[in-house]
Amino acid sequence: MIESILLGTYTKQTSQGIYQVDLDTEAKTLTNLQLVTKVENPTYLALSKKDVLYAVDRFDGQGGLSVTDLNAPQNVLQHIVAPGTPPAYVTVDEAQQLVFDANYHEGTLHAYSINDDQTLTLANTFTNTGNGPLKEQDGSHLHYIDRTPDGKLIACDLGTDQVFILDYNNSGFSVIATYETTPGFGPRHITFNSRGDLAYLVGELSSEVEVLKYNNHQLTHLQTIKTIPADWNEHNGCAAIEITNDDCFLYVSNRGFDSIAVFEIQSDGTLKLIQNVSVEGSFPRDFALNHDQNFLVVGNQTTDNLTLFERNANDGKLELIQKDFAAPEVVCVYFK
Repeated sequence: MIESILLGTYTKQTSQGIYQVDLDTEAKTLTNLQLVTKVENPTYLALSKKDVLYAVDRFDGQGGLSVTDLNAPQNVLQHIVAPGTPPAYVTVDEAQQLVFDANYHEGTLHAYSINDDQTLTLANTFTNTGNGPLKEQDGSHLHYIDRTPDGKLIACDLGTDQVFILDYNNSGFSVIATYETTPGFGPRHITFNSRGDLAYLVGELSSEVEVLKYNNHQLTHLQTIKTIPADWNEHNGCAAIEITNDDCFLYVSNRGFDSIAVFEIQSDGTLKLIQNVSVEGSFPRDFALNHDQNFLVVGNQTTDNLTLFERNANDGKLELIQKDFAAPEVVCVYFK
């Protein structure tokens, strides 16, 4: 079976934009790298059910999102940009026909309405302020926004060590609750289990995962666990986090230690580190499990390669299958 993967990239060196690569699940190989569309610095991607791709975009010296119909990807439908830097994350809300982004450098969240032609209109903006104890936390750095299992919004601010639960309507964003992490944690991304009662929050700056109970729009701390060995003294920054559909295993990428940390999820929802496997490259900014979750694909940004692992569904561990598939400046791995 062939599964197609979209790759978001930086375009600082050799990359020209958004690429696609195929995973052959029978041959257990990555193959057929192709340029999909030329967009500058499309570092995060979100695909609608209508095969419209919303990507982070730098265009004409400004930042925002690009809109591309993958049925005619040579023609970008829209660059919706404004003075300033591009966002760090984008997601599509199919039910409400909205697109949300989080802007790391500006400390903002944006909500866009999806028009009939699938282009976007900016509807509302949320701005946060504050800072944290580390040099990387000189201001608000909102890094993530998406829906919670109960239909609210959740946003992670790496710069202020805050996680917001929000409502959104025509009047804009409103904060329901705020969770404060340990100072210097640097919350980057979060994922929920299938029941929606537990969340796993990755801290980029502390190289840790916090296990959180989620109830009545409130987050409560249960556990904090390291993603790297205790004796690792060089720089590391956590990046992507993903949970399996059966709620049994959790995966986190380490940039610096350059690995995927594999956690077993215990019966009470807490984590046990069972493997830390080399990505055979440098700076694994993103990874993704394929649709049946038998394979995991890693994008290594600074070594311009993809790494393919086969996943054991019984014990959660990863086995290296392919390590030298060339792909430029990859920072987002997105299965179509």
